[in-house]
Amino acid sequence: MADLNTGRIRSLLLAAALLPQALLAGAAGLAGAPAVAQNVAALDALEPLMASRATNPQLRVLLLDLPAIRVAGSGGLRLRDARGGELLRMPAGATLALRQAGGRIQAQPSATAGASPGPLSLSELWLEALPDRGGLASLQIENRRYRGRLQVRVEASTLRAINVIELETYLPSVVGSEMPASWPLEALRAQAVAARTYALRNRKPSAAFDLHSTVTSQAYKGLEAETASTREAVRSTQGLVLMHGNSLINAVFHSSSGGSTENSGDLWSRQLPYLVSVPDYDDSSPVANWEKTLSPQMLASAFGEIGGVSRIDVLSTTSSGRVRQARVIGPTGALVLTGAQLRSRLGLRSTLVRFEAAPFTFTFTAPSLAGGSQLPTGMGSLLAPPPPRPLAPPSPVIIAVGRGFGHGVGMSQWGAYALAQRGRRFDQILQHYYRGVEVLPLRAGSGPLASGAVAGRGS
Repeated sequence: MADLNTGRIRSLLLAAALLPQALLAGAAGLAGAPAVAQNVAALDALEPLMASRATNPQLRVLLLDLPAIRVAGSGGLRLRDARGGELLRMPAGATLALRQAGGRIQAQPSATAGASPGPLSLSELWLEALPDRGGLASLQIENRRYRGRLQVRVEASTLRAINVIELETYLPSVVGSEMPASWPLEALRAQAVAARTYALRNRKPSAAFDLHSTVTSQAYKGLEAETASTREAVRSTQGLVLMHGNSLINAVFHSSSGGSTENSGDLWSRQLPYLVSVPDYDDSSPVANWEKTLSPQMLASAFGEIGGVSRIDVLSTTSSGRVRQARVIGPTGALVLTGAQLRSRLGLRSTLVRFEAAPFTFTFTAPSLAGGSQLPTGMGSLLAPPPPRPLAPPSPVIIAVGRGFGHGVGMSQWGAYALAQRGRRFDQILQHYYRGVEVLPLRAGSGPLASGAVAGRGS
């Protein structure tokens, strides 16, 4: 026992608690000191598995919050309770209907499930896909397929479906959901490293789940978003993350900045040293320039409390030209909003925008004499009544003229595409958009999180 590192044993035991029970069969009895001495070989065998779990942890991704959910498995389903006990196995082709009733999950297997105990009532349910004939195990939830397991819990009046999946298994779908799989491999690799870093940085052990499957966190559309190129992008960057000092960065990204990315402090509460404004290369983006017509009806709906909108005045902008604050003036009042609030109300692609009044014209028909006869030549100006004055519409049409798509902070995806086309490597792309960072392998036991995180990815 004298040559055993007690701290190492404790660390390994703590990590071992997270491993599936099957992996721990060879390490029975590790709790007692004599048993530890007799099982050093088993401990050493477990260490690579625990290190792998530390660098490839499980994530919990919220997929759905719905009153009812329908689930199937590519090769069938295994149902477990909250303690891991097996409740039922369902064959391929069978479906499971889930609904919330009385604060509990009501689970009803389809008739094709064969002999079953009938409807099940549980506080929590775990679903595992069984492999099909090709060896693929995937869960079909509504219209999408996912790898990993599914945890279902009741949340208020809905069912919360959470995909529990290993990081490196999750990432190929994220890359394909966030970028076209046909883009250059170096751009896809840059996306893989940014998405890996973002996911690790935003794990929330004390919360019900870590990430959303939407751009609230980062897009994750399941198995259909994976391709050979997105899997290669993840495989060839496996374990690589973005570090600033000893911490993982908050690797936010967006579609297109409109020519210049934004300082994090100009949008969120804290200026981070690596999220500073840099030139972008997104000229080829289809949203580099855009316009949106804001009709009186839409403005009345968006600003009902002031009776619609007569004018929008930009009061201040950030150093990159994005709206920091604006005044919206309506028939019955005025509001002062942040750029983000204005973007949300109007459904704008970005806050790099200005507002113009749409031009309008009126067509008049020249009057004629009774009976259709024409005025004598030269008499029209003397005898014809003056044309009516045009009446302004009750509320003007406003045009939003903008650039870019998204919040503008961090990596521009269209900029990454352009840089990859120019021959830049993925690490060079990342270090352009995240200043002063290093691309490093994730180390087990490193302290990845930094205090003062800024807002989530958004879009």
